[in-house]
Amino acid sequence: MKSETAPPAKLPDESSPAPGYGPLGLRAIWIVAITTLMIFLIFLSTGHTRLSQGAIQIVVVFVYCACIGVPSIFLLTRISFRYTNRFPRLVILMQALALVCTAIAGTFLSGLILQFAAIFPRSGYWSELRESLPFSIVISLMFGLSISTYETLRYRFQAATLELRTRQVEQERAYKLLAEARLSSLQSRIHPHFLFNTLNSIAALIPSDPVRAEDTVGKLASLLRFSLNANHSGLVPLSQELKIVRDYLEIEKTRFGPRIRYEIAVPESLDDARVPPLAIQSLVENAVKHVAAQRPQGASIEVIGSCSAGSGESRRIRLEVLDDGPGFSLDAIDPDHGLGNLIARLELLYGPGGRLEVARENNRTAVRLSFPA
Repeated sequence: MKSETAPPAKLPDESSPAPGYGPLGLRAIWIVAITTLMIFLIFLSTGHTRLSQGAIQIVVVFVYCACIGVPSIFLLTRISFRYTNRFPRLVILMQALALVCTAIAGTFLSGLILQFAAIFPRSGYWSELRESLPFSIVISLMFGLSISTYETLRYRFQAATLELRTRQVEQERAYKLLAEARLSSLQSRIHPHFLFNTLNSIAALIPSDPVRAEDTVGKLASLLRFSLNANHSGLVPLSQELKIVRDYLEIEKTRFGPRIRYEIAVPESLDDARVPPLAIQSLVENAVKHVAAQRPQGASIEVIGSCSAGSGESRRIRLEVLDDGPGFSLDAIDPDHGLGNLIARLELLYGPGGRLEVARENNRTAVRLSFPA
C-alpha cells in the first residue's frame, strides 16, 4: 500500500516572527507616528496661543509617545529577534537597558521639539527635563516590558502548539504506516493458505474428471487474479467477493460432490458495498474445512446479507455464513488462523466498528460479520 503523507510542519526559526514583533506592533508604530505628525503640523499652523491648556497637553503627550515609543518598539523587536533564543535569561535585562536608553534619548528629543514649537520656554528646558525624565523611564519600562513579556509568551505558545502538531502528525503517520504494514502482512499470509486448499481440490479431480479439472483450473486462475489485485486495496465490492465465494464453493464441490450444499441470498442492492477482500471466503472456507470435510453427510452452507436502516455512520452491513455443523468459539481461534487474520483486519480497517461474532441458532452455527456501511 502506498500512502500519501503531509510534509512535517516546521518549527519557528530565525526567519519567523520573533517576540515583540507583529502586525499589532507595526500598526501601533505607524498610528502614533502619523497622528503625532498631523497634530504637530496642525499645532504649528494654528499656534499654541489659540489652543486651550488641555489641547497643548495632548500635543505634549503625543510628542513624547512618538519620540520614546517608536524607537522602543523597534529596539525591543530587534533584541527579541536576535537574542531571545540565544540568551533567554539575559534578554529581559537587555530590553530594560534599551528602554532606559530610549526613554532618556526620547525625553531629550521631545524637549528640543517642544522648545522649538515654543511650548516650553528656553530657560525652562532643563527643569522640564528633570521632571519628565524619571516619569518617562518608569512608563517606558512598565509598558515596554509588559508588551515584550506578552509577545514572548505568545511566541512560545505558538511554538509549543506547532511542535505539538508536528509530533501528532508524525505519530499519526507512524500509526498509519504500522497499520498498513500489518494489513499487508495479514493479507499476504492469506494467499498461500487459500492457494494450497484449492490446489488440493484440483489434484483430487485430475484422475477422475480431467475436463472438470481444467474448468477448475480456470476458476483457480480467476481466484488468484482477484486475490493478487485485492492485496493493493483495503476494500472490494461485495459483488466481486461473492463471485469469489461461488468459484471457491464450486471448486470444493468438485471435490466433495453432494456433500457440499450451498445457497447465497444477498440482495443486489448491496453489490456495490465495500467489504474486506476474502472476508466471506474465509468464513465459507472455515465451514468447508471443519464441517463438510469432517462429516460423511457434508454440510449445508448459506450466505446471507443485509443492511440496517438509518443513514451515515449508523448504517451497518451484516453478512452471515450459516452451516449445520457443531459450532465453535472465537476464543479458541489461533491468531494465525484464517478467522484470526480476519479479526485482525477488521480491527485495522474499522476499529471497534468492525465485529465478528459466532452464535448458535436453530441447530445451526451463524458466523456474523458486521461493519459500518
